[in-house]
Amino acid sequence: MGKEVMITPPFWCDYGYNISVGDYFYSNHNLVITDGAKVKFGDNVFIAPNCCFTTAEHAIDPELRKFGIEVAKPITVGNNVWIGAGSVILAGVTIGDDSVIGAGSVVTKSIPGGVVAVGVPCKVMREISELDKRRYPTYRS
Repeated sequence: MGKEVMITPPFWCDYGYNISVGDYFYSNHNLVITDGAKVKFGDNVFIAPNCCFTTAEHAIDPELRKFGIEVAKPITVGNNVWIGAGSVILAGVTIGDDSVIGAGSVVTKSIPGGVVAVGVPCKVMREISELDKRRYPTYRS
């Protein structure tokens, strides 16, 4: 675990020892991590309320599923990533540095760095640009 980590309860996980968290990590209420495989968060990651990171996959074939066939694939979240409220990040996904995942997204495939991605399934909407620096007011003394 990195420095200045804040996890707002409740927080749920399967094991805990498969989770690594970088510096300046913040998660809001109701974070769920099923960590049958490694789940790695970089530095400066912000997670909004009601998000789920699940490394588990079950067989699609009903006969295999009936026998409990399950695998776990790792999840990696880069540095400076913001995950919007109610998002679900599925097994085997990597989210690149500096990206934003919009609220309510279901991330089924890896997302590159430096983008805003949204939807079900989550897709890249656009790159983050210099214009984004002027989107919100700044206050100077």
